[in-house]
Amino acid sequence: MTENTDDKNTEEQEAVSRGSSLGWFVIWVSVIALLVLMAIGLRNSQVKPVAAGEQAPEFILTTFDGQEISLADLRGKVVILNFWASWCKPCEQEAADLQTAWEIYESRGDVVFIGIDYVDTEPEAMEYLDKFNITYPNGPDLGQRIYDDYRAGGVPETYFIDREGMLAYTKIGPFTSLGEITSTIDRIIEK
Repeated sequence: MTENTDDKNTEEQEAVSRGSSLGWFVIWVSVIALLVLMAIGLRNSQVKPVAAGEQAPEFILTTFDGQEISLADLRGKVVILNFWASWCKPCEQEAADLQTAWEIYESRGDVVFIGIDYVDTEPEAMEYLDKFNITYPNGPDLGQRIYDDYRAGGVPETYFIDREGMLAYTKIGPFTSLGEITSTIDRIIEK
């Protein structure tokens, strides 16, 4: 009978030991995962947006009306890429000026405006576009791929891409006037 009791005690001790080892393993995996997440967050907080003189990251955007726009297909044109969101109050400050600038350059054919809707829902985004009578192409950045490729840090942010596909200028925050937008575009066109 003592042999059976001893075997039982040994089995219980082994089970407790295995459970304890598994518990420590789970704790260590959790600690390592937390450290990895913190390192990624720290790295992302130190990443700067794509800078002037760098190649603009390629993208394909499907607009709200189903049109597919590829940056590669726009080579030879000046591209104004504006990240915005319907919930963004500073975006509202520049919306009318961006639309007016689009109307000024649209007939030229060598300047293209593209709106990238960031972390939004389609109904709210469509309401925003209607509210400001925005007619240039706009689409959602599903999965934040374009936003991440441009290493954007918030909205609004606007990237001016020259005819060769190089980033010519980045505006972080809202434009203060129509003149600020048009003077930036004119400098790029004159290059």
